[in-house]
Amino acid sequence: MSFRHYLRRPPAVGAAEAVRLVAEGALVVDVRRDFEWNRTHIPDAVHIPLDQLPERCLELPEDRLIVTFCTGGIRSANAANLLVENGFDAVNMSRGLIDWRAAGGPLTTG
Repeated sequence: MSFRHYLRRPPAVGAAEAVRLVAEGALVVDVRRDFEWNRTHIPDAVHIPLDQLPERCLELPEDRLIVTFCTGGIRSANAANLLVENGFDAVNMSRGLIDWRAAGGPLTTG
């Protein structure tokens, strides 16, 4: 990734907006590591750890909004940038898991 990639701010949404977008059909891409995913995650989310996203982004649909997600919003900001740079319609859910839970977003374990 280029240095400029890290300087860009991707489009971002708060957790309440993310919950609404998912209810309307957006796809959540969880970019956390395996052990974080195994602990808890958003139902129906796609799990692609950030370090695998450059090679695996073509697995994602091109016709849906993608909401990137992590624990605190930093890794998912990088993921949203990468997806936008590759032609996807993507936004970062800022502040991650804590705000998702506070906004009433569902979580599952295992």
